[in-house]
Amino acid sequence: MSKRLFDWLLATLGLLVLAPMLLLMAVWIKLDSPGPVFYRQERVGRHGQPFRIHKFRTMRHEPQGAGLQITVGGDARITRVGHVLRASKLDELPQLLDVWLGTMSLVGPRPEVPRYVAVYPPALRDKVLSVRPGITDLASIEYRDESSVLAQAADPEQAYIHEVLPRKLALSAKYVDEATLWGDVRLIWRTLVAIVR
Repeated sequence: MSKRLFDWLLATLGLLVLAPMLLLMAVWIKLDSPGPVFYRQERVGRHGQPFRIHKFRTMRHEPQGAGLQITVGGDARITRVGHVLRASKLDELPQLLDVWLGTMSLVGPRPEVPRYVAVYPPALRDKVLSVRPGITDLASIEYRDESSVLAQAADPEQAYIHEVLPRKLALSAKYVDEATLWGDVRLIWRTLVAIVR
């Protein structure tokens, strides 16, 4: 089975099975704070093509470009519902639609905003962007508490660019070199286990 067919079948199944829960979460977000249900942000996809990612909105609605593009510690912008969705990673579920549309994969390097892709070393940039970005990958599991780590830095954005991002890129490059369908299944399982724990 091809990776794309695997992604499409699981994304279709996930959207159908989770539809009632997704609807309830959408209503919960609307009741909790003003603004849209979804947060759509430009990310860099396969071969450097930009796309707009789907996430449940977990922060106060602000104009695009306002504030940091990373989340640090107990960010005051996060809503009450947002804390729950982020802790459980449920805010990522709408990305099943991105997988279904073909702009993302279930497993692959997490897509970054253009601002941070601009600082990728050229060789790593080409490798990491040679595949579809994913909802989860090894870096997502290893850096589940990334915002807490960045909260301890004097300059969180510089810490992200110079300390966290290079490590995440190394893990992403490792995934590209070693990717298999069975490996994707194992990473999906590890992600589910990490969320439950």
